[in-house]
Amino acid sequence: MKRNKRFIILFFLLFVLLLVIYLKLGNPSTNIIFSVRLPRLMLAFLTGFVLAGVGHSFQVMLNNPLAEPYILGISSGAAFGSILAVILGLHVLMPVFGFIGAFLTMFLVWFLAHIEGFFNKTKLLLSGIIVGMFFSALISLLMYLNQQEIGNIINVLMGNLGRIFSRDEWVYFLIVFIISLLLMVYLFLLSGKLTILTTGDLVATSLGIDVKKLRRKIFIISSLLTGITVAYAGIIGFIGLVVPHIIRMITGGNKRFVMIFSAFAGAFLLIICDLTAKHIASIEVPVGVITAFIGCPFFLFIMARSK
Repeated sequence: MKRNKRFIILFFLLFVLLLVIYLKLGNPSTNIIFSVRLPRLMLAFLTGFVLAGVGHSFQVMLNNPLAEPYILGISSGAAFGSILAVILGLHVLMPVFGFIGAFLTMFLVWFLAHIEGFFNKTKLLLSGIIVGMFFSALISLLMYLNQQEIGNIINVLMGNLGRIFSRDEWVYFLIVFIISLLLMVYLFLLSGKLTILTTGDLVATSLGIDVKKLRRKIFIISSLLTGITVAYAGIIGFIGLVVPHIIRMITGGNKRFVMIFSAFAGAFLLIICDLTAKHIASIEVPVGVITAFIGCPFFLFIMARSK
C-alpha cells in the first residue's frame, strides 16, 4: 500500500510536469497556448482518459484481457458515423454522428450476443469483430466514393488530435468534455459492482446485483464515451487494451483503484504519444501510429508472459 502511495505521488508530479512541458514547449505566445495547445491538450487528456477507463471496464465485465472498444467494433461504428458527417459537410455534428454510429454498433453487438436468450461473452467478442469488419468495409466504400475527402477520412482512421476548434465548436467541446467526465465518474461508481461480477453471475445475483442491467448500463455508457472520443480524435488503438494491463502489473488487483488509475495513465500516455507525434519528424505523424508502435510490442510481451 505504501508503495502504491509513493507511486501515485510520483506519477501525478510527473503528470503536472508533462502538462507544463506540453503547453510551454518552444515558448509559444499566449494566443497559441489558449487557442491551439490547450484545446489539443484537453482532447488528448479526454481521449486517453476515456479509452483506458472504458477498456478496463470491458476487460473486467467480460473477464477477457483482449476486450476494448476497438476489438468490440464500437470504434469502427463511431468512425463510420463521424466520416459520414464529414462527407455530408456537417463537421460540427461529428460527435452526434459518432455517437449514433457507436450506439448502432453497440445495439447490433448486444443483440447478437443475446440471440439464444442469454448473455454469451464469447459471442459478444466475435460479434464485435464481425460488426467492426462490416463498418470498416462501409468506411472503405465511403473512401472510394469520396476521394476528395480522403485527408479528413484518414485523420479519423489513423487518429488525429490536431483539431482546430472554431468558437462554436470550442463551446460544444467544453460541454461534451464535462459530460464525458461525469459519465466516467458514474462508470467509476459502478466499478464496485463490476468487481463482484468477476466472481460469476450467480454470486453477483445472490448479492442483489441485477447482472443484465449492470452490463447494459456499462455497455451503453462506454459506447457513448467511445463515440465521442472517436468523433473528435479518430480511432486510436491500444490505449484501452494495454494501459489497464500495465496498471494491474504495477498496482495489484484492487479493480476500483485500477480503473481510476488506468484512466489517468491513459491520458498521460496519450499526451506523451501526441508530443512524440508532433516532434518525431518534420511533418506530424498520426498519433494512432505512435500508439500502435508502443502497443504492439507490449501486447506481444503480455502474451508471452501469460504462457
